[in-house]
Amino acid sequence: MVGRLGGQLRVLPGAVIGWDMSAALTLGDALGVPPLAMAELLPFIEAVMVVKLNQQMARPNG
Repeated sequence: MVGRLGGQLRVLPGAVIGWDMSAALTLGDALGVPPLAMAELLPFIEAVMVVKLNQQMARPNG
């Protein structure tokens, strides 16, 4: 599921701030992911994704 959320980013100029959680939850539901699993795991995975993407964008070669 996480691999399919690439296009569902919330961004500000120069920074990624997270996923569109409505879209993430809808996608998870469509894929049959239990809501409790999404509620428990998505915030932690999102936090790592935000840090890593922002670090990547800050590098000179992007």
